[in-house]
Amino acid sequence: MTLHHTALGSAGSRVVFLHGLFGQGKNWTSIAKGLAEEHRVLLVDLPHHGRSPWSESFDYLEVAEQVAATIAESGEGPVALVGHSLGGKAAMVTALVHPELVERLCVADIAPVAYGAHREFVDFVAAMQAVDLAKVERRSDAEDQLRDAVPDETVRSFLLQNLRRDPRAASGWGWQVNLEVLGRDLEEISGWPAERLAHTAPYDGPVLWLAGGRSGYVRPENDAAMDRWFPRNRKVTIKEAGHWLHSEQPEIFLEVLRRFLGDQPQS
Repeated sequence: MTLHHTALGSAGSRVVFLHGLFGQGKNWTSIAKGLAEEHRVLLVDLPHHGRSPWSESFDYLEVAEQVAATIAESGEGPVALVGHSLGGKAAMVTALVHPELVERLCVADIAPVAYGAHREFVDFVAAMQAVDLAKVERRSDAEDQLRDAVPDETVRSFLLQNLRRDPRAASGWGWQVNLEVLGRDLEEISGWPAERLAHTAPYDGPVLWLAGGRSGYVRPENDAAMDRWFPRNRKVTIKEAGHWLHSEQPEIFLEVLRRFLGDQPQS
C-alpha cells in the first residue's frame, strides 16, 4: 500500500520528507521549496494522517513498509529520507529494514528510544474529539471550541489543519487524522520496536541527527541508542529551536540539511 504524496522539483537527487504526529506532508512545503531547484522532493502523508489510508492500528514496521513502497513506486534509486518526531522514527525504521532504498538519513528531534506517551498528546486527542462538529459552520467555530483546552495559538492552528470540509459527514466537517487509532496507540507511537528489530543490522549510511536546543527529546543519554542503530551519525543542535525546529528555525534547518545533502556518499 502506497501513501499519498506530493512531488516538487524535476531534477537532481531525491529527498523524501516524513512529518510528525498530527502533521501532513505539506508541513514541509517551505523547506521543500528551498530544495526543489536542486532536488526532486516528495512530501508524504503518513498512515492515519492527511490523505493517506487508515488501518486498524499504528505499527512502525507496517508504516516502514508503506513508506518503502511509496519510495519504490515514485522513482528510481535510493533517496535521502528526512523525518521529524514520529516521522523520524518511521524514517529510522525504514532505513533499518530497507537500507537499499535509503542513501542517507536525516532524523529531526527524536531518538530511537521509548519515551512514554506524553500527556500533552493525550490531551490534544481528547480536545479534538470533544469538538462538536455539528456546531461548526466555519473553522473559527472549531477554534473557539478548542481554545480552552489548547490555549497556545500556534499549536491550536497546527491541530486545526486536520479539520476539513467533508460532504459525507452529517455536519459537513471531519477530521482527516485518525484520532481513534492515534489516541489509542500513543504508547506504540511513543515507543521504539527494539525487540522486533533485534536481529536487524545497523543502518550503515550517513545520518544527520538534528536536535532542538530548547527541546527535551534528544538527550545525552540517547547517544548510545543512536550509535547502536546508526553508527555513522553526526548530531547537530539548533540552539534557538524547540521540538518543531524546522518551523521555528527554517533557514538554519534548511542550510544544515542542504549541506548534508551535498555531501558525497561516504565509503
